[in-house]
Amino acid sequence: MTAPAADLMSPLALFLHADIVVKAVMIGLLLASVWTWGIIITHARRLKQINRETGVWERDFWAAKDIDAYHDARGKDDVPSARIVTAGLKEWRHSVGLATSDRSGARERLTTVMSAEVEGELDRLSDRLNILATVASSAPFIGLFGTVWGIMRSFTAIAGANNTSLAVVAPGIAEALFATAIGLFAAIPALIAYNRLTHGLDRLEARLNRFADRFHATLSRELERG
Repeated sequence: MTAPAADLMSPLALFLHADIVVKAVMIGLLLASVWTWGIIITHARRLKQINRETGVWERDFWAAKDIDAYHDARGKDDVPSARIVTAGLKEWRHSVGLATSDRSGARERLTTVMSAEVEGELDRLSDRLNILATVASSAPFIGLFGTVWGIMRSFTAIAGANNTSLAVVAPGIAEALFATAIGLFAAIPALIAYNRLTHGLDRLEARLNRFADRFHATLSRELERG
C-alpha cells in the first residue's frame, strides 16, 4: 500500500495529476529556472574572464615604457581598460591639438569621457541581470498563485465527493504546494546569483574607476608639461 502512495507523491506524478492551470504555472517556473541558470553561468564565466584579462592588460600597460606604442599594439583588445585608454587618449589628443589650450577644461573632458566609458562597460556587463531580479521577486508569488488555485480546485472536488479523509485531500494539496516549491526553486538561486554578480560588478566598477583615475593623472601631467 505504501508504494502506490509514494508513487502518487513523486514530483512527476504531482505534475501529471495537477490541474491545467497549475501545470502551466509549473512549466513557466521551470522554464524561468532554466533561463536564470543560463544567465548565471554565462555572466559568472564572463565576469571571471574579464577580471583575469583586465588584470593582465593593466599590469602590462603600467609596465610599458611607451603608452602610445602599447596602445597601438594592444588598444583593440576586448578589455574594458583598453577602451578606457582609447577614449582618454582620443580626448587628450584632441585637446592638445586645439589652438587655445585650456588645461582645466581638458581635465574635465578627460574625466567625462573616461567615466562615460566605465559606465558603458558596466551597462554592457550587467545586461540581463534584471531578469534574475525579476525572477527572484516574482517566482514565489507565481508559485503561490498556482498553490491557491490548486487548493481551491481540491476543495471543490472534496465538496463534490462528500469525503474529507486525508487520503482524498492529500494528493490535491500536495500538487498545489508543489507549485510553490518550484517557485522557490527558481527564486532562491536567482536571488543569490543576482546579489553575487552585482557585488562582482561593483568591485569591477571600482577597479576600472581606479584605473581611469590613475590614467587621468598621467594625462594631466602630460598636459602640464605641454
